Amino acid sequence: MPSIKKIAIPDTIIISRILNLRSKKVMIDKDMAELYGVTTKRLNEQVKRNLLRFPEDFMFQITQQEKDEVVANCDHLKSLKFSSTLPYVFTEHGAVMLASVLNSERAIQMNIQIVRIFAQLREMALTHKDILIKLAKIEKKITNQDEDIKLLFDAVKSLLKEPEVKREKIGYKLKKN
Repeated sequence: MPSIKKIAIPDTIIISRILNLRSKKVMIDKDMAELYGVTTKRLNEQVKRNLLRFPEDFMFQITQQEKDEVVANCDHLKSLKFSSTLPYVFTEHGAVMLASVLNSERAIQMNIQIVRIFAQLREMALTHKDILIKLAKIEKKITNQDEDIKLLFDAVKSLLKEPEVKREKIGYKLKKN
């Protein structure tokens, strides 16, 4: 196996670069280029030369509204505010394909790390979903138990109440004419 110099980029930095757009986890071209050690222009040139490798579910260009939202929410992307072009974003599969078109040692290493992080995020999302389903079931049980407990307390209270018995008053009674 060839010796490849290990590039040390913390997972947290890569995770912070993953955005949620159109209900997909994506990374913007500027961040991908930075991670792969190329310019954004070079990255996009390679993508355009290999467009057949990047279908809509691998890569798409964001709208002006999405760009404004990304710039407003991500401090490291403030420089995009003044860019006249709309950036491209890449899904996990697009990131894999990028490594194949860039074909450098760094791109391969970063690709492996990015794919692992996407897989971890997917696993965490599934775990999170499972936990939410379990919590909903527990909440439903507790809600039903609350109603049952209330009925029980009402029954006990009704048993503890002194019965209202109508008694005639004791003493001298006057007859009414």
